[in-house]
Amino acid sequence: MTDRHGFTRRTALGLIGAAAMLPYRPFAARAGQIDQLALFGPPAAPSVVLSHAVATDRFADIAATSTFTAWRTPDELRAGLTSGTILLSVVPVQAAANLHNRGFPIRLANVMTNGLLYILSDQPDVNTIGDLAGRKVAVPFRGDTPEIIFGQLLDHADLSEGDVEIVYTATPIEAMQLLLAGRVSAALTAEPAATAAILKGKQAGKTIHRAVSVQDAWGEMTGGAPVVPQAGLAVTGAFTESHGDTVPAILEILRETTGDVLADPQAAAKNASEALGQPAPLIAASVPHCNLVARPAGEARPDIERMLSAMDLDKIGGKLPDDAFYL
Repeated sequence: MTDRHGFTRRTALGLIGAAAMLPYRPFAARAGQIDQLALFGPPAAPSVVLSHAVATDRFADIAATSTFTAWRTPDELRAGLTSGTILLSVVPVQAAANLHNRGFPIRLANVMTNGLLYILSDQPDVNTIGDLAGRKVAVPFRGDTPEIIFGQLLDHADLSEGDVEIVYTATPIEAMQLLLAGRVSAALTAEPAATAAILKGKQAGKTIHRAVSVQDAWGEMTGGAPVVPQAGLAVTGAFTESHGDTVPAILEILRETTGDVLADPQAAAKNASEALGQPAPLIAASVPHCNLVARPAGEARPDIERMLSAMDLDKIGGKLPDDAFYL
């Protein structure tokens, strides 16, 4: 079985075997520093924090140099983990849990977003999940956490499969494009695609609004916090072995930088634009809707387990991750 990020049981087992064969290669240190701190992440909001921290030289006391690189595809992430060239990266929590449960040496250090999901619509009378009855809705990530959560929200609103016509897409961008083209009444999408849809709608003279915050709807349904902890910084065993003592300082830097990104999205967007391959104005407009946080993984565990419990546990190795998953 494959999740949205391309991780299968065979992939996970392959990564485990490759990790076991990796030589011990500690970074060259100078005056107690790491020679190069290499950070990775997807072209999404949590990576804005990493890019901004690197651009503003926040890691100077930890590393002689620091870099951020965006991985563009699951294959890039997979290859980096396998080869040991990616040791620190923002990773979808579901993918990290799957790898951990299958024995790959990876741990979750923090959660960097409390949720990026929204249902957009160009119809002003769509403002709740219940309002989707009789509508056509574009939904990406079939079989993955966002689509599973959306399905549960439909059930909670007493909407069956026949009440809502779902059009599945491969990505949030495709869902957004269907909405802009008028081929659906609403779209489940994620930032920054949600902000892009609203901005593109304005350019075309079309009003698209955030009809539902999936985070808020999820909290109302579960009776918990309005939180969908989608991604966080994952640390591989190789980094923990060689430089695990630097992790608390790295997490503190990310906590401080998250505050700076929220306080001045324009400056952060300027620093992140090239690395993420997205226009700075789009990134800046998206940041306020990305629910950026820097929560220690252990603190976020109840929300993580609530999210993971919503899916078929076979997708993450048949169980919730154990204590060792939370760095």
